[in-house]
Amino acid sequence: MRTTVKDVMTTRVTTVREHAPFRDIAEVLVTNGISAAPVVDGDDRVIGVVSEGDLMRKEEFREQYSGESYRPSRRSQLRRWITGQHEAGERKAAENTAAGLMDAPAVTVSPFASISRAARLMDEHGVKRLIVVDDQGRPSGIVSRRDLLKMYLRDDDETRRRVVEGIPSHARWDDRDGIIVEVHDGIVTLSGQAGRRSEAKTAVQTAQRVEGVVDVHEALSWREDDVVTLPVTWDRP
Repeated sequence: MRTTVKDVMTTRVTTVREHAPFRDIAEVLVTNGISAAPVVDGDDRVIGVVSEGDLMRKEEFREQYSGESYRPSRRSQLRRWITGQHEAGERKAAENTAAGLMDAPAVTVSPFASISRAARLMDEHGVKRLIVVDDQGRPSGIVSRRDLLKMYLRDDDETRRRVVEGIPSHARWDDRDGIIVEVHDGIVTLSGQAGRRSEAKTAVQTAQRVEGVVDVHEALSWREDDVVTLPVTWDRP
């Protein structure tokens, strides 16, 4: 059974309206102990995300308001160039509503997406959390890196069950013959003898695909080698 975002996400979502003023946004973040909140329009559809960092632009560029010059550090400038936000800081410092302060569009994910999909989205966009939206674009949850780590806390017996379910029954036996599955601290060990080499290969691939598996150790043999390895040929120039 595949683990989805819905299985690990936080269902409590605190949002702010697109026209919410600066102070109200700050109060929402501080009162709820959160670092960012989805911004929704009049139909409750997610249109962006506003964070503590967006609000802190006021302080970062405050010197400009008193006539003093300010230039972000080289490190900050490089980070913003990499993330495509090199021009956003000063603009956000002059904004006073969620619509002007937010990052848009928001990085969202479906509640039925796989854990792997969520992890890839976080990596691609350089974010620590994703807004989970329904098919109407309305928020139904938040999934963070910490939520994704929950799958590594799964009981070893449950992990073993999921691995065993994915291996064809005719290739599996837990006594004197067949593929033996053992799990310790999330590490799967496959031992024993499969009927065919292709069955052993399938068992390894099955274990590797199970969410929460830390590693797969293979100690398998087989009676029949039915995997055809094509010879490598090199064309002369």
